[in-house]
Amino acid sequence: MYKAPSITYKEPGMFEETRFEKIHNVIFNSSLEASALVAREIAELIRKKQQKGQLCVLGLATGSSPIKVYEELVRMHREEELSFANVITFNLDEYYGMDPGNIQSYYYFMHEHLFNHVDIPPENVNIPDGRVAAEDLRQYCLDYEAKIKEVGGLDFQLLGIGRTGHIGFNEPGSHVNSGTRIITLHHVTRVDAAPAFLGIDNVPRKAITMGIGTTKGAGRIVLLAWGSNKAEIIKKTVEGEITSNVPATYLQDHNNTTFVLDEAASAELTRIKTPWLVTSCEWDEPLKLKAVVWLSELLEKSILTLTNKDYADHGLADLLAEVGSAYDLNIEMFNRLQRTITGWPGGKPEADDTYRPERAEPKQKRVLIFSPHPDDDVISMGGTLDRLIEQGHDVHVAYQTSGNIAVSDNEALKFAKIAQSLNPEAESVNRIVDFLTSKEENAIDSLEVRKLKGLIRRNECYLAAKYLSLEGEKLHFMDLPFYETGTIKKNKLSEMDVELMCALIEEIKPHQIYAAGDLADPHGTHKVCLDALFEALDQLKSKDYMKDCWVWLYRGAWQEWEPYEIEMAVPMSPDQVLKKRHAIFYHQSQKDGVMFQGNDTREFWVRVEDRNRLTASKYNQLGLADYAAIEAFKRYHF
Repeated sequence: MYKAPSITYKEPGMFEETRFEKIHNVIFNSSLEASALVAREIAELIRKKQQKGQLCVLGLATGSSPIKVYEELVRMHREEELSFANVITFNLDEYYGMDPGNIQSYYYFMHEHLFNHVDIPPENVNIPDGRVAAEDLRQYCLDYEAKIKEVGGLDFQLLGIGRTGHIGFNEPGSHVNSGTRIITLHHVTRVDAAPAFLGIDNVPRKAITMGIGTTKGAGRIVLLAWGSNKAEIIKKTVEGEITSNVPATYLQDHNNTTFVLDEAASAELTRIKTPWLVTSCEWDEPLKLKAVVWLSELLEKSILTLTNKDYADHGLADLLAEVGSAYDLNIEMFNRLQRTITGWPGGKPEADDTYRPERAEPKQKRVLIFSPHPDDDVISMGGTLDRLIEQGHDVHVAYQTSGNIAVSDNEALKFAKIAQSLNPEAESVNRIVDFLTSKEENAIDSLEVRKLKGLIRRNECYLAAKYLSLEGEKLHFMDLPFYETGTIKKNKLSEMDVELMCALIEEIKPHQIYAAGDLADPHGTHKVCLDALFEALDQLKSKDYMKDCWVWLYRGAWQEWEPYEIEMAVPMSPDQVLKKRHAIFYHQSQKDGVMFQGNDTREFWVRVEDRNRLTASKYNQLGLADYAAIEAFKRYHF
């Protein structure tokens, strides 16, 4: 039976218990808002314990999910006199064989994000030691468990969740009563960690982790999940059966657990994805389209062939009662989808634009495409970019970051060696070669090396643009400061970043802006670049020229808009697909062994072609025309 959490989250769009959900969960518009509320709960627990003269025992997690919680706790310490003097902490896990001073260690992570900035006594910090000798591990783990029991157990446990369903490093197969132990990491877990380690080969294969039984012993558990890449495992955990194959499902038996989600992480939950299966709906136009597309895909029937019985048999009888008949609804939704398709992404001149996704006027538009990395433009919307150029629009591409961190040392060394051969006396080149040939593990690139890596990517942009007949002066390399750290970890979005965005928009005064709306990683570069755009738009929205500016969001090589979300679909012929592929090939440093491959082993050009073909196939299966490929966009209203 569900027991109310110590703090009841009462925000818009929160928990509604359904027959599908077995774990209390709350959904927020953003991870930032959610993190602040979780931090507030932790702070209130600390203060309550202080008033009673008691220790507050916290179980803490690492990874990207809790970072904003820790930032808010640090802020509260500095600005609201939140003291950690009575806090004792136990971290969930640590990579085995990892030195605490290594920047990839969880010891380093916790001190960088929390412990170095608050007044917690050092002796109260407990993090598994990855250096323990193999013959001493069993006793070390027993002692870790004993120390938790000695202080009365965990009052509060903060968790993230991996795509395998692991909590801590309790991978599939973990027992419900497991304690602190060493464990072999799942391949998917290592793949997800690979970007931070600059390649999967550098990711440790084992870790020490607190067990499921230890975790479940906490009085209160809060699990954080952000981004669409967590949506599938959240659905399995919240709605599935308890199984060791998804260790997080064991939390269904804990009587004081809350999952705190952002909208993207909650997207696969039944009440979000198909709310008509659990409750009465207010049928606005977007929800009607979502339901009709869902039914069409479920039954593998085109929209125009759906019947009254199809709707009634699958929980959509109240929709029919509102609209009258399947016949009328089918035609309305079919037309809505059909009108998203256009071969004129900049608008078709001198045409009736009543039902077109873009305006006919002005005939020639000023177009500004924001590309977070130096290849996102051609990867995500290369066909549309080619159309815009061919149809005579004034197209500009702004590369928001240098992308230097994604150039491998071997790739940089190749170019440095060539430069050295051409000019053996060049001191800066010799320094680069010496640095790269003697570079130590975890060393941050020198400024000269970072500049070289940035130049490699910049010149790849020039070559791809030239291939698409886009003049070099129409390319803008913004090098937003938040990115330029030389490490995977980036700085926060700053006023300077936003000022640079505003300045470029002011200069071009675009009629169209295209930007990456890929939110799979809520703390990743794409999200920060999108936040920079949104902040700039907010500052500029009162300008006269902005009244004529429309913003279109594309997605990257990782995912695509679903058909019911798409507001402009730009079809591509087989020749255009091939041309887009060749444009991507000019980004040679990101081909054949790209550093940030993710869990998909296909090269970017392969996965994006498959994605564009899949979008076209989905349109065709819904009963629309059969195209080789489609690039998709959703309009953002500011």
